[in-house]
Amino acid sequence: MPTDPLLLQERHALILQRLQTDGRVLAPDLAQWLQVSEDTIRRDLRDLAAAGLCQKVYGGALRMPLPAAPGGTPAQRRAAQTGRKARLAAAAAPCVAPGSVVFIDAGSTNLAIAAALGEHRLTVITNAPAVAAALIDKPLIELVVIGGRIHAETGASIGATALRELELISPDLYILGACGVDAQAGVSAIHFEEAEFKRRVASLSKTVLVATTNDKVGTAAPYAVLAAASLSALVAEHDIDARQADAFAARGVRVLRAAKP
Repeated sequence: MPTDPLLLQERHALILQRLQTDGRVLAPDLAQWLQVSEDTIRRDLRDLAAAGLCQKVYGGALRMPLPAAPGGTPAQRRAAQTGRKARLAAAAAPCVAPGSVVFIDAGSTNLAIAAALGEHRLTVITNAPAVAAALIDKPLIELVVIGGRIHAETGASIGATALRELELISPDLYILGACGVDAQAGVSAIHFEEAEFKRRVASLSKTVLVATTNDKVGTAAPYAVLAAASLSALVAEHDIDARQADAFAARGVRVLRAAKP
């Protein structure tokens, strides 16, 4: 780092560059690197956070994940990236132990996982009619459907009736449908009620798995569902961003990669 004092804009640019590379920065390290006081760095981080360029935390800042993109209607999501989702399903299905109780959330990737489940005894709970329809002809699977009004955009029951019915369950595994997946921001959802429902299922489940395509990795939706460290497993595409994969693994998450196409 040059010894000449840096302009404010230059400091901000260097801090953002470090955030993009490392995902997080600490004020003492930045102060030493940029040869300014920690008070100056803290003011810089407050300015960057106010501009929506980072997330200010105690002692430093985190990279701001990209906003999760809306996924379209359930039918549109089912028709998109079918090959990728089939490979994710093949990698995720072995995580479902014979004889276990698994909750399969709504989502096109989760629908592919349901279709990929083997012919062994299993109890599947779901709030998604499409997932139930994929399983109804599998004779060894006991199917339990959480009811209530279907939310049109998610294709699932997520309201008060569904929340009440959750109190009767205790899944061994929750296959969570995520809108945003980021090592810093965790798992997130686009709709408030959807996030509330997912949080409750996760709290009732022994383990939680998320299977996701690359377009959702490194993004965050408006409503938080689960911290990254609370995931048991992340099933990702073979070419997931290495920094994200390493960051999840560092938080104790088992990272599984789907096969190459």
